[in-house]
Amino acid sequence: MTPKAVVFDIGNVLIEWQPERFYDAQIGEERRRAMFAEIDLHGMNDRVDTGENFTKVIRETAAIYPHWADEIMLWHDNWIEMAAPAIPHSERLMDALQAKGIPVFSLTNFGVETMVIARKKYGFLHKFDRDFISGHMQVIKPAARIYELLEEGTGLSGPELLFTDDRHDNINAAKDRNWQTHLFEYPQGWADKLVASGLLTEQEAV
Repeated sequence: MTPKAVVFDIGNVLIEWQPERFYDAQIGEERRRAMFAEIDLHGMNDRVDTGENFTKVIRETAAIYPHWADEIMLWHDNWIEMAAPAIPHSERLMDALQAKGIPVFSLTNFGVETMVIARKKYGFLHKFDRDFISGHMQVIKPAARIYELLEEGTGLSGPELLFTDDRHDNINAAKDRNWQTHLFEYPQGWADKLVASGLLTEQEAV
């Protein structure tokens, strides 16, 4: 069936999210590898995305690893440099869908405070018809509950929804609920999926 609404992840779909790349530029790949091997920085970020306070979590982590404290605080002080750049083709696809009256929702692992920071730089993050942000819901993908909350909030479920995300585990969780899905690897692939799903024409998906 033709989907009734489209659901976008944000990180690596609308905005690149590559902390390792950022740290390679800041401290060099060798030191970055050592740091990430010792500290679960992505786990730290999951705490923020689950609703814990951004500043508190990072300062606590820096206190546990004082020999990496300066580097850990870069995650806080330069966060917007990790969440960059935007992916313009994905933004255009979002606009094209909404121009045709197709609802577009966000379903994203994102902190409360970091979303405020991101919205100051990326105005298109204000454009979703509905937002489902993990920090506010206090549950992150791929937990089933976050998908349930979107269904409850929109009144849509199963193949009525088309969802794109860059992570296999998040896509598989949506497939378990019979959503239509697309594993995001590059914008043109997502454009092709929207055309194949009958939502956009090839001209609209450029």
